[in-house]
Amino acid sequence: MADVTLVIEPESPADAEAILRLNERVFGPGRFARTAYRLRETTPADLSLSFVARVGTLLVGANAMTPILIGQSPALLLGPLIVEPVFRSQGIGEALINASIEAARAAGARLVILVGDEPYYARVGFKRAPPGSIVFPGPVDPERLLYCELQPGAFDGVAGKTRGA
Repeated sequence: MADVTLVIEPESPADAEAILRLNERVFGPGRFARTAYRLRETTPADLSLSFVARVGTLLVGANAMTPILIGQSPALLLGPLIVEPVFRSQGIGEALINASIEAARAAGARLVILVGDEPYYARVGFKRAPPGSIVFPGPVDPERLLYCELQPGAFDGVAGKTRGA
């Protein structure tokens, strides 16, 4: 049997249908009710900062980065991070996040935020946002609102409502 390796590469428009199907399988229709989804539906993801994971020709994971504003401060919204369930716990999610963060840093971005579980995302540099500093267009559990500075001090003075950039 051939040894198949994981390939992480930038997302392309041709990946849209496979990502949509993966998103449906992993998150179901409930994804439309999530507050972060409201931001994503107003602004397209930046494909140069969004990545997919493949095993052979099979798309097994994806991660998007969407440009947003927090008050007047530019930032990126990471997610959704999606990994095919049978491929979880193999480092694919972390590899996708790291690819997006490195691409964003190289592009001069300063700050990334997300809604997620701190124990998972802390290992790639995310911290819990101070309560009330970032306001989403709907309810968000403040314990799950995280940020990652791509440049030192990037979160200093950042506060306000989030919206698509």
